[in-house]
Amino acid sequence: MAIPSLIDSHCHIVFRNFDEDLEAVAARWRDAGVTSLLHACVEPSEIPAIRALADRFPEMRYSVGVHPLDTEHWAEDTQAVLRDAACADDRVVAIGELGLDLFRDKNLPEQLAILRPQLDLAVELNLPVIVHCRDAAEPMLEELRARQARGCCPAGVMHCWGGTPEEMHQFLDLGFYISFSGTVTFPKAVPTHDCARQVPQDRFLVETDCPFLAPVPRRGKRNEPAFVAAVASRVAELREQSLEQVAETSTANARTLFRLP
Repeated sequence: MAIPSLIDSHCHIVFRNFDEDLEAVAARWRDAGVTSLLHACVEPSEIPAIRALADRFPEMRYSVGVHPLDTEHWAEDTQAVLRDAACADDRVVAIGELGLDLFRDKNLPEQLAILRPQLDLAVELNLPVIVHCRDAAEPMLEELRARQARGCCPAGVMHCWGGTPEEMHQFLDLGFYISFSGTVTFPKAVPTHDCARQVPQDRFLVETDCPFLAPVPRRGKRNEPAFVAAVASRVAELREQSLEQVAETSTANARTLFRLP
């Protein structure tokens, strides 16, 4: 049987723990059927190295942005830096990863101060956003709803989804996609399992968020793009669909959201 084609819609292979074996990692993702991957950016100094990875691996596209836990990397010119990077390379297909994280930091005003100009930039450039949202669904929904009311809410994906079904449906109502990571394979992640069952067929993606959150049975080890197959397999079980169906659907959804070739 042919290996189904998959897209890892969120990864971080620029990290140093891939330095020594990245060619082997790439061989494994290709063997696993990963035909495209989207590299997320957490702060501007990463952009040249991510661009170099896209030069090296033609199946790679990437985003530019500042993570909510990296507020110290925001400067007066950061929005312009992100704009220039996005306009200079058509392989930039999203803004992010941006968002709110009140699990590790409680500095909501500072996080909102770097979130808002990135959302503005996404609207300006007509690019989707990759949203990191941890213990912050309420303020994130408030921000996005206010923007929708003004007609300036970008499209996007709630990456590494870990919220409740109720929260998921509120983001779906705003037009967002939901992306499942290795956490969907964790036995105790019951709300995430429920979300995987309930999410509409045309609104979910799969990702690794590697090197973090390796799926069962590799939990605790370094994650890599090839392991997105285990995520898709678990989503297929939860949805009572075949792996081929989930691979085809999630790939089509990622291509639609990020306008991938």
